[in-house]
Amino acid sequence: MKKLGVLTSGGDAPGMNAAIRAVVKAAHYHGFEAVGIRYGYQGLIDGDIQRLTISDVEDMADRGGTMLKTSRSSEFMREEGRKKAIQVLQNAGIDGLIVIGGEGSLKGAEKLRELGVSVIGIPATIDNDLAYTDYSIGFDTTLNTILDCIQKIKDTDFSHDKTAIVEVMGRYCGDLALYAALAGGGEIVSTPERKLDVDAICAKLHERIKSGKHNNLVIVTERMYDLQELQQYIETKLHIRVRTTSLGFIQRGGSPSAFDRVLASKMGVAAVELLVNGYAGHAVGLKENKIIYQNLAAINGEIADKQEPYQLLDMLLH
Repeated sequence: MKKLGVLTSGGDAPGMNAAIRAVVKAAHYHGFEAVGIRYGYQGLIDGDIQRLTISDVEDMADRGGTMLKTSRSSEFMREEGRKKAIQVLQNAGIDGLIVIGGEGSLKGAEKLRELGVSVIGIPATIDNDLAYTDYSIGFDTTLNTILDCIQKIKDTDFSHDKTAIVEVMGRYCGDLALYAALAGGGEIVSTPERKLDVDAICAKLHERIKSGKHNNLVIVTERMYDLQELQQYIETKLHIRVRTTSLGFIQRGGSPSAFDRVLASKMGVAAVELLVNGYAGHAVGLKENKIIYQNLAAINGEIADKQEPYQLLDMLLH
């Protein structure tokens, strides 16, 4: 391998820049040229490629977002678009590719693998919805952002004896809501895995109010309720004042936590080492605090699930 490409795809996640930095540094350590592909798979189709040196990425680990930009490409979802991407890779002399992103991004990586590309995936999504890894890059930072917001909301709730409903991201995964409730004192939590109907929420609130607790916090995962309708229903049924807050994109940004920076750095180096050692077609992950790798086809449900321990230290010392 002589030239290694890296791209970020899908929603941005704090820590993506730390992963890019690690990939570039590891590539140069092995004597490869590193290039960044801007705007994800769409940028790959369009040939939006730039050379990356160590100095280009040196001060990027503490910055949120992604220096390579990102997008969602409908063109890449079609076979014709993927063939264009392959042609760009060949014309640019890129013989290894690392994809940083979430579920859809890793599915795209698997499609490229099927077409013969040497590709490795790195999980980066604030939703933490990839089952093969305990944590994905960005989840910890987002969780801490949510906790900071919740604490501010709770201060006002306490002062005014109000009930607050806070909607957090997560899409089809309730990890952000659940962890925020555990760490932030959320009395009632509703997630896609265990959705509460509105009457169940009212019943739980009624019990707490009867016990003398007049400031209450309900945390829900996005897309599950119409917040305005939920607020009105609770107010009408329980005769209390309710306020709703959807945290929205404030959850995505910000400087990544130390945990996410370290995790991203380990995964970035591991991704390069996998390519160097002939393990293309896999994605790195974290299980029981150990870096692991798993077949992209298994992650996407195309073959039986199989995880292999990936000892990063052993690879670095070989």
